[in-house]
Amino acid sequence: MAGWKTAKDNMTTAVPVAKRKERIGDVEKRISKKSGCFDAIDYIYVVDENGIFYGVVPIKELIGAANKNSKIERLVKGRPTTVHPLVHQEKVVYAALSHGLSSVPVVDKEGRFLGAVPYKKILETFNYEVHEDVLKFGGVFHKVGREFTTITSPAMHMIKARLPWLLLGVAGGTVAASIVGGFEGMVMDYIALAAFIPLLVYMSDAAGTQSETIMVRTMAVDPKFKTAQYLARELKIAIILGGVCGALVGAVAAVGWGNLPLSMTVGISMFASILASVCIATLLPLVFRKLNFDPAVAAGPFATILSDIATLLIYFTTATFLLGRFG
Repeated sequence: MAGWKTAKDNMTTAVPVAKRKERIGDVEKRISKKSGCFDAIDYIYVVDENGIFYGVVPIKELIGAANKNSKIERLVKGRPTTVHPLVHQEKVVYAALSHGLSSVPVVDKEGRFLGAVPYKKILETFNYEVHEDVLKFGGVFHKVGREFTTITSPAMHMIKARLPWLLLGVAGGTVAASIVGGFEGMVMDYIALAAFIPLLVYMSDAAGTQSETIMVRTMAVDPKFKTAQYLARELKIAIILGGVCGALVGAVAAVGWGNLPLSMTVGISMFASILASVCIATLLPLVFRKLNFDPAVAAGPFATILSDIATLLIYFTTATFLLGRFG
């Protein structure tokens, strides 16, 4: 996958390292002499005699230590978060942001210290990952890669990046139009139905976009999350959101049009379409991951197309049942 890099790819070994039994003064003198050789000097990385990572000491605590004859291990307070060298760069950023680290230690499975991902690399990775995800959510083709920029890219390059999902959108829009056309007679008899189509489509898309964004980010930063627990929570959220929005739009239809069957049709459709959109947006990334595709491609246009089609089918099916019997 374009952009796939690990902690090892972003790691530097040019960081201050000290043995836990070394004296604070000796470490300070050595680091002062070699300060120009380090890529990052936020922390002193403390290891034992076998190179096993023991902890870190912020540089300001080293300099400010009162007793320079004490061993440096006395300045270590707990063991900070570490990452494995093969972990995805996105998780490195997550670790740094979650735990307030200027740089992230990298250790192997035996616990040996290998190096650290410095602050500069963390910022670069964060900027790239955010840029990449924004493009994916906007429907920019996911295989374009780093070279996509809004200022310097040639027009043909940008066309290739954006056209595939737009063509898919044309196909999806054609299906949606055919659904509306199939219920043309009903729309003619109940013209108020047409007035609520934009609202229903927008609300279901909005709810789906919220869910898919959270889902994709969760999969990126916590691949081992409990799927069943997550889906149960999203279903509960969707039921509440759909219920509130459905009741509100149903009340508006009842007051504005004075038609109870229409009010029930719009309210029930709003509830069901939000529920469907949230399910689509939550399940699609899981399916894509299972098929070894980038889950982020499920976001944006693809999920929106499926959501729109589902919303129209729900709306007109509900209208056929309620207005056909009680209208």
